[in-house]
Amino acid sequence: MDPLIAAGVAARDWHGRLLALLAAGSGDIPAAEDALADAYEAAVRTWPEQGVPGNPGGWLLTVARNRIRDRWRAAEFRRTVALDVERDAPAHSDDVDVDAIPDRRLELMLVCAHPAIDRGMHTPLMLNTVLGFTAEQIGRAFSVPATTMATRLVRVKKRIRTTGIPFRIPERADLPGRMTAVLEAVYGAYALDPAEALHLVEVLATLAPDEPEVHGLAALVQLSAARAGARIGADGRFVPLDEQDPQQWDRGLIESAHGHLRAAHGLGRLGRFQVEAAIQALHCSGAADARTLLELHLILNDLAPSLGGGVALAAVTADVGGPAAGLTRLDDLLATAGEAGHRFQPARATRAHLLQRLGRHEEAAAEYDRAIALTADPAEREHLRDRRAAGGPEHGAEKRDGAARSA
Repeated sequence: MDPLIAAGVAARDWHGRLLALLAAGSGDIPAAEDALADAYEAAVRTWPEQGVPGNPGGWLLTVARNRIRDRWRAAEFRRTVALDVERDAPAHSDDVDVDAIPDRRLELMLVCAHPAIDRGMHTPLMLNTVLGFTAEQIGRAFSVPATTMATRLVRVKKRIRTTGIPFRIPERADLPGRMTAVLEAVYGAYALDPAEALHLVEVLATLAPDEPEVHGLAALVQLSAARAGARIGADGRFVPLDEQDPQQWDRGLIESAHGHLRAAHGLGRLGRFQVEAAIQALHCSGAADARTLLELHLILNDLAPSLGGGVALAAVTADVGGPAAGLTRLDDLLATAGEAGHRFQPARATRAHLLQRLGRHEEAAAEYDRAIALTADPAEREHLRDRRAAGGPEHGAEKRDGAARSA
């Protein structure tokens, strides 16, 4: 593999695990990030000349630890921070077997979900520290300017250091409250890094097997991932859910998801992720009845109202009660959502689809233009352009996926 590509792969694959190891001793996430950034820079500079090391993770950890040690040796730092032998002793890459070191990412995630941290920053902080997403990527996902998100992340990381939040698994009684934030972060991570999210849900299920929502999220992520290969056709175009070939779905992931749903059901505490997973399981069953889906979406809206859930509810309302009923529900939702609703691509795409079904073609075309402008994925953008160009009530009613349910 090309050394520069190998450096990028190593940075992506090892970021969260190495950051958690580096920050666990001091709780100083910014210092750990700086050291890790130095290690990435060193890899880009030296690997093309010296070759890719046989132990890339150990190499990066070694360089980062040595950068932290060098910082400790500075006079000002020594006057304010106690010596930590493990942290501050020189390290050599040949001595480091990262796979033999306990994975501390979950502890880092639980630190990010601490009650002392602004609840609205739990998910962005975890996406940034554990999975390495940038402020720009996270800001785009949360409809927040990149500079604003960057400022918030800096502020909250300083709070972790100054308050001395410990890197440890909380007591069992404290775990459920923190776990909710962790689950939200992993759910948010799926859209940005499906493979990492799949790994994390299985780790979470091992850590907290008695938490039904952990199993619910594992089922939800697996069901969505099971259909990933069917979302793009042979011609490179986006394929909505009800046009996908079930033969292309990953049956192993679907079976695993059903196992998690059974485990969650046996624990007897219903939650948001379990309902969402039940909705997806119904879609995967080949017998998705619109009225049953509507009942599940109504339950979900009561349990955990959200903009995305509201858009999906409007779409399935249209399937049962007609496009006018769905549009009324959607417009009521957008009236209360403000700017976030205006910038939420699934809402614009679903509204365009419902207007098209109602024969309001000029309005539908304008909504499609808004949805297309908000769509980053080229295949989905082309799909929306096709729908806009098709027009006409006979095409508008064709295949009722409504972009909110295209996953």
